[in-house]
Amino acid sequence: MSRPWPDLAVLAVLVGVDDLGSLGAAARREGMAQPNASRAVRRLEAELGVPLLRRGPRGSLLTPQGTVVVHWAREVLAGAGHLLDAAEALREEHRSELSVGASMTIAEHLVPGWLGELRRRHDGLRIQLQVHNSREVVEHVLAGRCHVGFVESPSVPRGLHSATVAHDRLVVVVTPEHPWARRRRPLRAGELAATPLVVREPGSGTRTTLDEALRDLPRPEPLLELSSGAAVRAAVLAGVGPAVVSILAVREQVEAGTLRVVEVEGLVLARRLRAVWREPRRLTGPAGDLVATARRRGQLVNA
Repeated sequence: MSRPWPDLAVLAVLVGVDDLGSLGAAARREGMAQPNASRAVRRLEAELGVPLLRRGPRGSLLTPQGTVVVHWAREVLAGAGHLLDAAEALREEHRSELSVGASMTIAEHLVPGWLGELRRRHDGLRIQLQVHNSREVVEHVLAGRCHVGFVESPSVPRGLHSATVAHDRLVVVVTPEHPWARRRRPLRAGELAATPLVVREPGSGTRTTLDEALRDLPRPEPLLELSSGAAVRAAVLAGVGPAVVSILAVREQVEAGTLRVVEVEGLVLARRLRAVWREPRRLTGPAGDLVATARRRGQLVNA
């Protein structure tokens, strides 16, 4: 049979009677009306089954049993005080840490600049960056393992708030030696869908966007599945085959001429890059500042 826990407030009143010599003074110290304090002591006496105060015309004094209870009440209150102090320390520690999740593409090309600006504005802030694909970032945010995440997914699951921080687009890239690089007309969506490609792994925002765009067309198995945009880029440069990848991952190679962008007729591969988080609806503190920084700096120029 479980026993009821004593109310800490009434224990503080009893300690006050011992310290100050009267129930009225003890109640005032604890911010209670004396009638309420008296009723609380009576309830505690009933719960413990022993008299705690000797009441008389000149006030209330502790009984011998009350003196013993007050001794242990001081221990209990001291322990509760330590608990509150520890909780406050944990809150302060929590405020000084920021756990960020980011998809591969965003982490590689955008997050370093965002975090650099955030650190300049929040001196002493400890930042933990977790890099996963978009599906995994969403799972970490939903589970509370990240304060805020950045994803490339076309949609955001229920239970999360989101804000668009930038715009991106996927492009088809090949080496200059690939036959598609010499085409005079844009590629048709059916041709792209029918061609084995170097692709990102399932769950990545890039893969999800591509699969959504080609969902009504028959497709063969991929040439190769890789876990980052950098790995996809390296495979294309090595001549493995064509790929669909974020312009962020290949901008330098396209500008240098080592990769060529192949236009696709009627296929829209633009996408939004989003920040996602749980409660509250409006982020504050370092997490809110990071999202604001991302929105300010993260507007991409479509190539």
